[in-house]
This record gives sequence, structure tokens and C-alpha cells, in this order.
Amino acid sequence: MKIARITGFGCYVPDKVLTNQDLEQMVDTNDEWIVSRTGIQERHISSQEQASSDLALISATNALNDAGLCADDIDLIVVGTTSPDMLFPSTGCILQAKLGVPTTAVCLDVSAACSGMMYALEVANNMLRAGAYRKALVVGVDTLTKFSDFTDRNTCILFGDGAATFVLEMDTDKDGFDVVGLKLSSDGNCADLLKIPGCGSRNPASQDVIDKRLQYITMDGQAVYKHAVNSMSGISKAVLEESGLGLDDISLLIPHQANIRIIKSVGKKLKLSSDKVFINLEKYGNTSSASVGIALREAFDTNRIKHGDNIVMTTFGAGFTTAGGVLRYIKN
Repeated sequence: MKIARITGFGCYVPDKVLTNQDLEQMVDTNDEWIVSRTGIQERHISSQEQASSDLALISATNALNDAGLCADDIDLIVVGTTSPDMLFPSTGCILQAKLGVPTTAVCLDVSAACSGMMYALEVANNMLRAGAYRKALVVGVDTLTKFSDFTDRNTCILFGDGAATFVLEMDTDKDGFDVVGLKLSSDGNCADLLKIPGCGSRNPASQDVIDKRLQYITMDGQAVYKHAVNSMSGISKAVLEESGLGLDDISLLIPHQANIRIIKSVGKKLKLSSDKVFINLEKYGNTSSASVGIALREAFDTNRIKHGDNIVMTTFGAGFTTAGGVLRYIKN
């Protein structure tokens, strides 16, 4: 079976930092309450002028440099995002123009909320393995602070903005991460538990939508917690089994960085010691589709990954999308 390899990866978060102390001045909350319930201490916020494609451009440029490639080498871009620049054209096409990727390339978006980058990786992986494309950019990017209600202390404390990009190649002897296995699932029956109800075709933009604050994220936190823990741990076990591996083969778990309690509960269900569970959400908050990409980059840069390691990545997002993946780091 052909295996694609991640040969470069980059990430980017905006310069502006919003701390818990800053939030204390904006909404009825405090640092102790936020940290105890989420583990988040600060998050990065995009400026009014920055759209998702602007963040993606920097992360993609960093990834291309890491892989030793240029924009002309890319023939496929798949962007996972729930906060596109606009309804159309796709953020993938906008990114193509900004990077200078050839017009012969195929560019598209995937909408799977916080599972977006993993869903995008599955799409690109299959397209490369089918032989139609050779070198792809897989992007996870979100600017969900633009859709956060800063009068709602239960949701506005959670989100930060960021972007991450993988360069995916076939038939290469470069160092990188082999995509050993990927598995996806979704449960649309739970769609109402985490959503942005306004500004789509169901509730188009209007003064009434704005007055009712329907343009912002709404969430049933307890339901999300329960489903996230069960789904992320379950799909991690399933993708390991499909890859011919077991729990003892996990070198490092990189879970979606949404909430410290979710992460610790997933690690416990997988019977992993704390040193095998990577956590960096205290610095970034929930960057949605970008979170696992940012975490993988940091884990690598801090020497948490060595040759032959099996890295399990798992995510959970609105629509109750879930993803699990096994990557194996190969250093030639």
C-alpha cells in the first residue's frame, strides 16, 4: 500500500495575546475560574484586518520552507476551516493566489470544525495515494475569536486563532511523518449542541439575527465534554487496531487542544501516562482545526519525537466530527 509522508510543517499564531486577566475586564470571569475549568491561560487573537487566509499564508510558507519546496511544486491544497474568509470562493483558492501556486492545482475547503485539519489530511492522503497528485498542502486554520460572543463567559474564554500546514508528498526519502492510518466519523444528530446558528442559509444575515446574537458560537458544554472524551478515545483505539498497533505502541498522543479536562480524561481512557500526552493549550486556547498541527510542531521542536515513534492524533468538533490518525516519524 502506498504511504504518503508529511515532509514539512509550519504554523502561525497572531501577535496579539488575550490573557485571562484581560478577560476579567471584559466579562464576569477570573483567571482561577478559567484555568480550573479549561487549563487555558492565554490565547492569540487575529486583528480586524487578518482573515483566515492571512494566517494560512504564513503557516504554509513556513511549511514549504521546511520541506525545501516552493509554491510551483504544489498541485493540491486542502484547507480545513470553519471560519473561511467568505462563503465563496474557498479559502483554498484564496491561499493558492497568495502563495502563487500554479493554476493547474486543485484547491478546496473541508468543513469539519475542530476536526478540519484531520479531515483535510484524509482527503489529501487519499488523493495522493490514488496517483492523481504528488505534492499537497494540508492546512488547518481558524479565526473563531471573530465568532465568539464576548458577553458569554462560557464560550469566549475558550478560543484562540491560529494556522498550521503540512506538506504531504508521495515517494520521497525525506525525513518526515508517514501517514500510517486515518479514521473519521461524525454524528450529525448532535449538530445543535455546538453551532453558529446565524448567517447561513437557515438564518441569513439580518438585523434580527444580530439582535439575537445568532452570529456567535453556542455550545452545550456538558454534552460536548461527554461526547468528546468517548469519541476521541474510541477512535484512537480504532485507528490503532486498523494500523496493526495497540495502546502500548503509542509514543505520544497529540489530542485536540480544547479543554484540559477532556485531554486528561482521554489519556486516562487510553491508559497513557501524563508524559505521553502532549498539552500546549495553556498558551493558545482552542485554535480549532489548527490545534493538532500546532501541537505536532511544538512536540517536534521540543524533542518529544524521535525516529520510529508512533504519534496518535485525535480530534473532535462540531457536527460531532471525530478523527484519529497514526503518524510514524522516519529520520533517514
